[in-house]
Amino acid sequence: MKGIGPVRAELLAGKGLLTVSDLLYYPPFRYEDRRNVKLISQLAPGEKAAVLARVSRAKLSGFRRGPRLLEATLEDGSGTRLHARWFHGERFADSIVPDARMALFGKVELDRENGYPLIVQPEIEILHADEEGEEILHTGRIIPVYEAVGEFSARRIRGVIHRILKQIVMPPDELPESVRHSIGLPDLASAIRELHEPPENADVRLLNEFRTPAQVRLIFDEFFWLECGLALKKTKARTSAGIAFAVTERAREQIKKMLPFKPTQAQRRVMQEIADDMKRPHPMHRLLHGDVGSGKTIVAAQSAVIAIENGYQVAVLAPTEILATQHYWYFKRLLEPLGYVVAPLSGSASPREKQQIKSMIGRGLVHVAIGTHALLEHDVEFAKLGLAIVDEQHRFGVMQRLELFKKAGGVEPDVLVMTATPIPRTLALTLYGDLDVSTIDELPPGRKPIVTKHVQESAVQGVYNFLAQQVKAGRQAYVVYPVVEETETAAVKAAEKMYEHLSRHVFPNLRVGLLHGKLSSDEKDTAMRSFQSGDTRILVSTTVIEVGVDVPNASVMVIEQAERFGLAQIHQLRGRVGRGPHQSYCILVTGKLSDIARERIRTLVESNDGFHIAEMDMRLRGPGEFFGTKQSGIPGLRLADLLRDSDILEKARSEAQRLIEASRLEASAANKELRAAVEYIQEHWQRRYGLVQVG
Repeated sequence: MKGIGPVRAELLAGKGLLTVSDLLYYPPFRYEDRRNVKLISQLAPGEKAAVLARVSRAKLSGFRRGPRLLEATLEDGSGTRLHARWFHGERFADSIVPDARMALFGKVELDRENGYPLIVQPEIEILHADEEGEEILHTGRIIPVYEAVGEFSARRIRGVIHRILKQIVMPPDELPESVRHSIGLPDLASAIRELHEPPENADVRLLNEFRTPAQVRLIFDEFFWLECGLALKKTKARTSAGIAFAVTERAREQIKKMLPFKPTQAQRRVMQEIADDMKRPHPMHRLLHGDVGSGKTIVAAQSAVIAIENGYQVAVLAPTEILATQHYWYFKRLLEPLGYVVAPLSGSASPREKQQIKSMIGRGLVHVAIGTHALLEHDVEFAKLGLAIVDEQHRFGVMQRLELFKKAGGVEPDVLVMTATPIPRTLALTLYGDLDVSTIDELPPGRKPIVTKHVQESAVQGVYNFLAQQVKAGRQAYVVYPVVEETETAAVKAAEKMYEHLSRHVFPNLRVGLLHGKLSSDEKDTAMRSFQSGDTRILVSTTVIEVGVDVPNASVMVIEQAERFGLAQIHQLRGRVGRGPHQSYCILVTGKLSDIARERIRTLVESNDGFHIAEMDMRLRGPGEFFGTKQSGIPGLRLADLLRDSDILEKARSEAQRLIEASRLEASAANKELRAAVEYIQEHWQRRYGLVQVG
């Protein structure tokens, strides 16, 4: 492209803009109404207006080496002069010269020195002789405002896209006409043009809400092709060969023996959904999600029993050693009395221990292997893998999940994905669109809602007094510090400092423990066991206790610098208490709060509902940040917004499912349009989303 050399091309590539097509789909983040073109004599202070005028005088002042002020006087024959000022005006010194014709846009003020209208820092466009009477690009119309890419300004992007629209033939419209007409959408070429160059009479309010027909068409496209890909993969998964597990009478008896309490109605419903899936001769791809403490792991253990009773092995994959260890003890407690062998495989085990366990897994002597990424190492071979349980799966990269699935050899194992992060429905439809979703939406009976309080850090002494009362009554407590990825060392230091302060000065007569990510596995294990046994009364920790820790006697969770956590993360931490019969408390200690942080804290104090909290978290942080990881598998949507556009997502989803269903039922040779659409989906899906299927 003219105007884009190697340096600029590299800048744009960093933003994922590699081709002309990428730029055409690069949406403005807002639109500015600059249609208000006036004569200088008509300008009124306080309004935003555009003016076409000739420079009568221009003066650059200030030191040669530093930033300089450019002042200009302009006339348009209406009898009044306009003054304009630019700080750092040296950039325009060669263009804004006497007799130059230009278009300006900005907010009008009154120049107190001479009473003339004045515009400070106006947007400008120099009009060359051959351009007069031609269209004006940066003013006098509705202007798309793009996010700048480094030094590549919104203005430059606007210019480049304008040139592209003049020069190229638009891409073919791949959306099936039947779909386009049933929804009443404009054609692709018109939609792309109007995205960047809205018509004269466009409603700016609708443009900024992303609700014009052109914008809706492009948003629909993104969702439609994504949902088509998911529907295709789901159809394919339902027809590929898997293991048809039998739910035998012995399996039922074993499950009954294992259950430590009467399951809730929700747990029963979800277990039935999983058992029905496992009976089918196709691989299960199911997401099990529910609020913290809703009993997902016991359901996973029941599905493990079905696999084992059919002669297969189970792999349980956890994102952290602490969570893997928790799962190991939990599964061991439930399954070993039934005669099953449960073995941990973690990165911190000695080479000899690892080799021994790997050998047992390979010979089929281990029924349930539980571990972190160590389970994915190439020399870990299962004799007969039938079920993979992946916990907190959004923390794993797609390649790592693919490695686990390869371990099963020829037949694809059933996959049960668990997460304690309740997922808003709109996001679940997209992120997990190719999984069947089971939701545990009921807490075990007898659980008391956790009381959440917000305290300013200046009043923290009152929190310590409350901690002392709770410990005196026989309870235990957590004090947690945030770990922000780049500054884990700082969080560890803060936790160590607080540990010293609490153990020496505040609670010298109590046993205070310390747990953080930089401790060795043995040290972490010792710290956790001491807390679980009740020897340690207060555990000072970084966020390594976020998931999987189960100490029913812990009734207080103090979260320091709570403003630095995301909503879902605090909700996860809060779920570490309230697991026993006692009333539990979560105390959020904060410093100065931004508006968003204040909204987060208010939401937590008012609600214990994980699904409401997840919806709010996504609203405040956006879907990309919601899971706190780039590897979450959330597709890169350009225009579409999962929250704002959930109604369009629903339409796109039903149209996609209808199309894929029709293409399966009708002979594709007899339906040319369907065949072309499905071919396009397969090519487009692979190019844009690649490995999402392994999620």
